[in-house]
Amino acid sequence: MIELFLFSMLLGAIAGLLAGLFGLGGGVVIVPALAVLFANQHFPTELVMIMAIATSLATIIFTATASIIAHHHLGAIQWGRVIRLTPGVLLGASVGAVVADQVNGAVLKWFFIAYLIFVGVRMAWPERQNVVVKKNKYRLDYLMGTVIGCLSSVLGIGGGTLTVPYLLSRQLAMKNAVAVSSACGLSIAIAGVVTYIALGWKSALLPEWSFGYVYLPALAGITLCSIVTAPIGAKLANKLPAKKLKRYFSVVLFLIAIKMILG
Repeated sequence: MIELFLFSMLLGAIAGLLAGLFGLGGGVVIVPALAVLFANQHFPTELVMIMAIATSLATIIFTATASIIAHHHLGAIQWGRVIRLTPGVLLGASVGAVVADQVNGAVLKWFFIAYLIFVGVRMAWPERQNVVVKKNKYRLDYLMGTVIGCLSSVLGIGGGTLTVPYLLSRQLAMKNAVAVSSACGLSIAIAGVVTYIALGWKSALLPEWSFGYVYLPALAGITLCSIVTAPIGAKLANKLPAKKLKRYFSVVLFLIAIKMILG
């Protein structure tokens, strides 16, 4: 347990740095890394992926809270938009956790591999933002909130890679889209984690120090270090060639996907 905690601290430091540097939620790195760590610790095979996803989602509660406070002080959060997205996000995140609990661990792994490839492609070849005036149909927020919440909960992510592109298509400025996404990420994390805890509560296969499907030592290690390194990554983002770094990191994501494919 101590060894896993120390590795989780290192993972948290890396995830926080990447989150600050690229504005990318740590789940894209945390989930595959935890899957490897849990497998090496001989966790039950059928629980490796779902525990990695649930634990990753739990870390987002803390990182999203810190992000919300910062964005709120800057006046960047459009709370009306958050309120419209939140009901669907809460419902979708809860449903997503139930779906993840019902499917085979191998299916979860392949679903996450597809997500890694998707994010890698977007980072390597970012889309050009075309200015297209669209009628802002707010009712769509309720539906998209549900979709984003469900997919995010299944993947163990805060949903930024899904929420931000949607909000940009609705004519929100980038700073507002990122801020609203952070607020939605907290709702996704809370609803998803509560459901994952309830679903795993009575499982006889859970290792010691588990809280439902959330593994507490990993949660503590990741959170302690990620909150320290995220601001460092944000500062580096203003000094380093972000576009080149994104392309390099996309290669890392492809390599992680290949590693997961090869087992």
